[in-house]
This record gives sequence, C-alpha cells and structure tokens, in this order.
Amino acid sequence: MDRALIIGASGGIGTALAAALAARGVDVTGLSRARDGLDVTDEGSVAATLGRLSGRYDLILVTTGALEIDGARPEKALREVTARAMMTQFALNCIGPALVLKHAVSLLPRERRAVFAALSARVGSIGDNRAGGWYSYRTAKAALNQVIRTAAIELARSHREAVCVALHPGTVATRFTEKYLGRHPSIPPETAAAHLLSVIDGLTPAETGLFFDWQGKRVPW
Repeated sequence: MDRALIIGASGGIGTALAAALAARGVDVTGLSRARDGLDVTDEGSVAATLGRLSGRYDLILVTTGALEIDGARPEKALREVTARAMMTQFALNCIGPALVLKHAVSLLPRERRAVFAALSARVGSIGDNRAGGWYSYRTAKAALNQVIRTAAIELARSHREAVCVALHPGTVATRFTEKYLGRHPSIPPETAAAHLLSVIDGLTPAETGLFFDWQGKRVPW
C-alpha cells in the first residue's frame, strides 16, 4: 500500500488511522471538516474537495459519523423519534459516505487491489439487533450498509480488484462515545486503528460488499 485517503482525519479514529498508516511509510492524505472545510453532507463540498486530489489511492477510509447530533440523543423508545433527528442522522451517517464514494471512484486504481471502507456500527445490523432503541442511528447505519453492498456490486464491474466494505471498529473511547460507554469495555483509538488495518490488510476482492467487525468476523446484515 502506497497511498491512503482518510475522510474524517481529525476525529479520534481517523487521527489514529492516519498516524498508523504514516508509521508504515504510507503517503496519507487526511481530510476533515475542521481542517479542510469538507462537509460530507454537501455534495458540492465533497465534489470540490475530492476534485482537487490527483493520482490514485490504494485505500480510502471514511471515518466520519456521530451518535449524537445537535443535542439529539439516541432514542430509548419509539415515542422519542423525530423527523429532524432521523434526517440529520441519515445525512451524516449514510448520505455523507455515499457521496464520498460517488466522487472517490475516480481515485481508485482499476488495475490493482484497492480498498474503500466506511466505518459502520454493529448496532446497524438488523440480524444482530436484540436490544432495540437507538432508532435513528441504527437505521442510518443499516442504510449505509446497503449503500456499501450495492456499490460493491457496481464497482466490481469496472474495478475487479477492488474491495468495498463496511467495518465495525468496536467500542472506541473517543468524544463520539464518551457519554455512552457506561460499563461497556472500550479500547483507545490507536488499538482500534491497529485492529482495523489488520482486517483491511487481509481482505480480498472475493469479500467485497461485506460487513466485518474489528476482529475480521462477518457481521450479519
């Protein structure tokens, strides 16, 4: 792997991934809203920012996302669902990565292996949902998983060596999760980055369109 593009590089996991890749000698380009004004929910911003890049990237990782947006906490019950909260969750956690993928296809090489990965979440799994709640976040991540699955089918027609996957990073101790960790065990971003890169290293084109956790185990849709 020679070049990597990290979307959301100012966040906890994004920063750790960029550092881990740089330590390997990979040429890393990091983009974020805080540093570069990239708003993944605005297609004009995505198109303009990615349009300024040149060359091909062996790895494109989308690490953007949020569990709580504009003070709207994950719903514990159906009565707490609001249209606004659900729409903002979809905008950031599903539409954003979809727009990045749309405009990043031209940055992926056709003649060799390349990986496009977006951070999803196990709670976005319909088959693994046993606790309920968190309607907006769960649904947005489930929709992201469908985007990845569908895009992988299309991408395979033009980029036969490409791998397009959704990844669950585990419970990572960042600002993203600090209010919700409770008694749940968590890992630092640096550990999460090492796990994710280990999974990415082992992926083959035969596994494109799938959903994996930080251990490399498939997560049910």
